[in-house]
This record gives sequence, C-alpha cells and structure tokens, in this order.
Amino acid sequence: MSSSSRRKLTQSLTSGAIGRLLLAGIGFALAAFALTWLQYRHAARLFPTEIYILCVAVGFTLLGIWAGRQLTAPRRNHDFKRNDAAIRSLGISPRELGILELLADGLANKEVARCLEISPNTVKTHIARLFEKLDVNRRTQAIRKAQELSILP
Repeated sequence: MSSSSRRKLTQSLTSGAIGRLLLAGIGFALAAFALTWLQYRHAARLFPTEIYILCVAVGFTLLGIWAGRQLTAPRRNHDFKRNDAAIRSLGISPRELGILELLADGLANKEVARCLEISPNTVKTHIARLFEKLDVNRRTQAIRKAQELSILP
C-alpha cells in the first residue's frame, strides 16, 4: 500500500468513521439497556413479592442508617484543651480528676474502684468531695459542670 493511499484511508476513517462509531456505540448502549429492562420486567413478573420485600428492606436499612446518624451524639472535639486554672481554683486533685473522667465514661462506683484498684468507699469519698467542690448534687450535674468549665471534653 502506498503512502498516498494510506493518507486517503486515514482521512476517510477520521471524518466519517468516528460519527459511525459513535452512532453504533449509542445503538449498542440502547440495545443493552433495552435487554436489561426486559430482563427486569421478566424477573419482576416471576418474583414480585421478593422484589417488593427487597425494596422495602433496602429502604428501611437506609432510613435506619440516616436516623442513627441523626440521633447519635456528635463526636467529641479533638481540639479540647483542659482548663488547668479551673482545676487549681477548685482544688480538684489528680485522683478526683481521674474519677470524674471515669464517671463521665458511665462507670459505676464499683467499676471505678476496680479500675483504680481502690475500695468502693474511697470512690464514694472522692465523689462526695467532687460534689462539694463543683457545688452539685448528682453525677450528671458534676459531669455537665465539668464540661462547662472545660475540665472534661
């Protein structure tokens, strides 16, 4: 094949062939879509109840994921900086601070005692002192006030 005939072949391919290739590609894509749609319609006739149950299950799963994200507490701020001045001014000891952190994690007195390897009565004493220093009457109030004072994250 000579170079001039190659040029003519290349020019004819570039001008009309690209359009024909695109048209053929679109045709094949529409045919594939039509076959998939027909297959779905056939499956929908064979298994209507199962498809309905699947759609409902997927819908409720997505609804559950969305509700879970909406109802759960936001993650704690990782840029937390403890207010050491408030700790010093209230006179909270390092042991009391540790107990306060464990209370914020939701541990009971016996669990705190096991974690720190002290007696439950000692935990009660530390909690009573924390209540006095924070001027509160309940654990939840102590945790909330400690968070307001930036003692806890």
